[in-house]
Amino acid sequence: MRIQVRLFAAAREIVGHGEVAIELKEGSTVGDLMEGIFSRFPGLKGMAGSLVFAVNRELAERSVGLRDGDEVGVIPPVSGGTDV
Repeated sequence: MRIQVRLFAAAREIVGHGEVAIELKEGSTVGDLMEGIFSRFPGLKGMAGSLVFAVNRELAERSVGLRDGDEVGVIPPVSGGTDV
């Protein structure tokens, strides 16, 4: 099955693209996708513990199952800003 992955902030900078397609076997989970992403883009592995995933725009645990055509957002921690 084909999963469309959208990368944000630092994850996007590391990969060099805002979107990539990942092929996974049927019955795969967000955790399986995560391993596929790290295999393809090893630079993201250092962020593994802090990445948040959203499946079809809803936050998802690594155990959530995926379906062909799902869109998964990979969201690194956000920091910074200004004092008001």
